[in-house]
Amino acid sequence: MPGLLETIASPADLKRLSGEQLEQLGHEMRDELIRVLRMRPAHFASNLGVVELCLALHLTFDFSKDRLIWDTGHQIYPHKLVTGRQSTFETIRTRGGLMGYPNPAESPYDLFMTGHAGCSVSTALGLKVGDSLSGHGERRSIAVIGDGALPSGIVFEAFNNAGALNENLLVILNDNAMSICPRVGSLARCLDQARVSELYMGSKKHLKDLLNRIPLVGGVASQLLEQIKDGMKAVFSGGMLFEEMGLRYFGPIDGHDIAGLRRSLTMLKEVKGPVLLHVLTNKGHGVPEARKDPVTFHTPPIIDAVGPERSILSLRKGGAKGYTDVVSSEILSIMRGNEKVAVITAAMCQGNKLERVRDEFPQRFFDVGICESHAVAFAAGMAKAGMKPIVDIYSTFLQRSFDQIFQEVSLQNLPVVFCLDRAGLTGPDGPTHHGTYDIPYMRLFPNMVVMAPGDEADTRPMLDLAIAHNGPVSIRYPKTNLEKIDRTVAPVELGVAEVLEWGNDVMLIAFGTLLSECAKAADLLRSEGLSVGIINARFCKPIDRVTIGRALNECSVVLTVEEGTLEGGFGSAVLELANSSGIGAAHVCRLGLPDSFVEHGERPELLESLGLLANGIADSARGMLFRVAPNQLNGAHEPLKTGGSSTPRESNHRAPVRPR
Repeated sequence: MPGLLETIASPADLKRLSGEQLEQLGHEMRDELIRVLRMRPAHFASNLGVVELCLALHLTFDFSKDRLIWDTGHQIYPHKLVTGRQSTFETIRTRGGLMGYPNPAESPYDLFMTGHAGCSVSTALGLKVGDSLSGHGERRSIAVIGDGALPSGIVFEAFNNAGALNENLLVILNDNAMSICPRVGSLARCLDQARVSELYMGSKKHLKDLLNRIPLVGGVASQLLEQIKDGMKAVFSGGMLFEEMGLRYFGPIDGHDIAGLRRSLTMLKEVKGPVLLHVLTNKGHGVPEARKDPVTFHTPPIIDAVGPERSILSLRKGGAKGYTDVVSSEILSIMRGNEKVAVITAAMCQGNKLERVRDEFPQRFFDVGICESHAVAFAAGMAKAGMKPIVDIYSTFLQRSFDQIFQEVSLQNLPVVFCLDRAGLTGPDGPTHHGTYDIPYMRLFPNMVVMAPGDEADTRPMLDLAIAHNGPVSIRYPKTNLEKIDRTVAPVELGVAEVLEWGNDVMLIAFGTLLSECAKAADLLRSEGLSVGIINARFCKPIDRVTIGRALNECSVVLTVEEGTLEGGFGSAVLELANSSGIGAAHVCRLGLPDSFVEHGERPELLESLGLLANGIADSARGMLFRVAPNQLNGAHEPLKTGGSSTPRESNHRAPVRPR
């Protein structure tokens, strides 16, 4: 028998449902989330928590005209289910399928591709002002922001502007007492005051009656009474912070009561100016396991089995270790031996797998919330005071602190270590989360060292070097399983590349963990009788001018391989080296990510489509050989004439290498 969810082709279809049917629809939406989770990892607990809020919003407003911004966009699944995407929902987070975040290319109901927290209030306010200026002032503008994103600095910049403009803006604070991990900071304590709902909800009416009965008198007495009223509001509501910034505060209200939500939203339609509605929800609502452990169930592993009731879930455990695992373990080991080392993260303790660091060294672990700019400036202060701070943040989020990396760290030449997790393609999270741009934006700055491990064996030595270095250091690593190249590992020295094997026909220079794919590509090319070398660059800045300069001089074809944008990336650094050394670069081919946003999909299939796996690398080498030196193979050609003056290092001839 068809369910209600299958009959919802657009939000307009919700209006014909009774209250009982809406409750049933909510159950079906949660069942659909569970069904998808059986097929692949997906954002789960956060979406379970906003089902009723999503339904109430679409029942109260017409978002074919009105404006709705979800912040952060991973809580978009219920919205997608009721805006015409139910039939393709099972494709979510697969290549060519629905994105796991809002996507304007999918639906007119998605206005921005929101994957970074905190920007919703600014964009919703901008939409409202733009509509008013263009003659569409009747349109309503609504931002849904979580309590985890609320501390972001840009949110308060937007509040400050909204209070001054006095436009009709509705901000819905979705308060589930969580970010990905439990929220942190003093603002969380402010919200917790309002979460004492039994006291607040039972006292609100009596408080209002009492305040209204206070007589209006003149002079000092009047001012005193006003201060008393404000103080009582603060004690009972926790909303004075927003009131002082010019937003009228309402709430808190139950975020799982559809009827109550509709009443409140309908009432607030008539309120003029900027308004904040405080909604209390439970992350993981409707699934006991997810509500009990919302951290694990934020983006849990695939469900291995589902019992006869929604309350019985079993998660698939295990899996190979990744670079995040080894980096977090090595950080813990370093902290055990060095009391100067501290760790700073931005609401990503679980994602960066820093739980053991947090538990063992609580005095030297700092989760600053979703405040990347503050994290970097905070680290700069610690470094100036003699500490060795490690800033452990995803590549895509660290770029939000660009100015602080410049002003507070690089300009001061302070020893801050940046561990850039999720560098490169992050797979199903898509373009909002791909760590595409950190190589260019980090290598821009004087004093900055930019390096990337070629495999697991490089990781600990790079962290040791970074801690010992008296200046800023960036280490990037991807979200993928560990690999180790079978070789005698050369020591990690500042600005020195590792030569795995020398070859005169093709030289593959890898910056990062695509080194293993280069090793496989080299085997393919050697089987065709070609002389193929491999260099593990290790450093983009300072670049190894001697080793890479020699490759540019001696090899028929040089391929640079990186999991980052080609614009300004490692390959560009090699071209700059060639230019400054007077070396021709027509024989250089740069492989990396294109000057376009890479869509979501599994990392291996994305790499394959971009020609960054072994077969694609080998094909690029063949194409370059045919174009540049079709008659100069197997070392039979003269070295390319150059103006370089560097003395080449001795060759480091070794047997072919293979990943293990």
